[in-house]
Amino acid sequence: MKPLQISPETAIALSKKLGVPLEHLMHMPQHILMQKIAELAKADAADETPAKEDKQ
Repeated sequence: MKPLQISPETAIALSKKLGVPLEHLMHMPQHILMQKIAELAKADAADETPAKEDKQ
């Protein structure tokens, strides 16, 4: 399996956000990484929703 084609900065940021060692992240199957990124985006959106409702 070929390593992911992402920049070193992106790899480090994703590694920290996902709590996964950098070596594991770079060899993670792309479909699993995309699923984890989608879960992060969904969680971030859920965290921002109450703040928007408070302002209205």
